[in-house]
Amino acid sequence: MTRFWEEKTLEQMSRPEWESLCDGCGKCCLHKLEDEETGAVYPTNVACRLLDRRNGSCRDYPNRKRFVPDCVQLSASKLHELEWLPSTCAYRLVFEGKPLHDWHHLISGSRETVHAAGMSTRGWTVSEVDAGELELHIVEREL
Repeated sequence: MTRFWEEKTLEQMSRPEWESLCDGCGKCCLHKLEDEETGAVYPTNVACRLLDRRNGSCRDYPNRKRFVPDCVQLSASKLHELEWLPSTCAYRLVFEGKPLHDWHHLISGSRETVHAAGMSTRGWTVSEVDAGELELHIVEREL
């Protein structure tokens, strides 16, 4: 298998290549709170209602904007302004010229390694349907 992410820029990737780059961690689908005075962003353990928290994927990816109008659609042109993307995010890593982690499915060959490495939303998040106030769900862990 060619390592297209090492040979192409994000802008040069085909749609299937772009989509396959997602590591399936689900972290970008967690709610974040921003302090309006300082601009500081605080992660929570509250997942979008469409996130399958076990698999780290959207339950209705093609129609997500219809159900979650403020869902951010990642694109190569937007990556420079999305500081809240997890430091482990494959899109961010490629954008910054860094290698993918060993647990990334394009390296390991398995979509389970992101979960086995403890790098996904599996096991520590709640759905926004059950969460209540977001302020009660701020987490200290690095995303």
